[in-house]
Amino acid sequence: METWELIARERIRDLVAGYAQLADSGRFDALLELFTEDGVLHGGDTPPAVGRAAIRAFLTGTGSSLKDVTAVPLIRHHVSNLRIEIVSPDAARGTSYFFVVTDRGPDHWGRYRDEYVRQGDDWRFRHRRARLDGYAAGSWTAERRARSTAAT
Repeated sequence: METWELIARERIRDLVAGYAQLADSGRFDALLELFTEDGVLHGGDTPPAVGRAAIRAFLTGTGSSLKDVTAVPLIRHHVSNLRIEIVSPDAARGTSYFFVVTDRGPDHWGRYRDEYVRQGDDWRFRHRRARLDGYAAGSWTAERRARSTAAT
């Protein structure tokens, strides 16, 4: 493994960690900078959010939903088992697991599939797909899914 690849891997790890920390603290302006201008965030069963404006709308809606139904609008994403595949000096792919906790306790869990691109010295998300594997009974996610199903 060459030095540039080690540097790329560490910067991608920082990117993934930064996403979780910025999302959890509601710092969406800074989080949007982690995506390319035409980046895609595809979460759950919703249509993909394409571009920073659409990603902002998706994140803002999710944050409002959390505030509406929890006593304390606290959320923490725990990301693990990050596996990075370097495709070229300017492109990489990754997978990881996530586990989310709110003030109610364990909420939901699943997997991320990411595509990363290098822009200058920084790495950005080109595409982030979150797939839900499960959620706890009585959780914020369980309530959101029940409301979504009732509305259709």
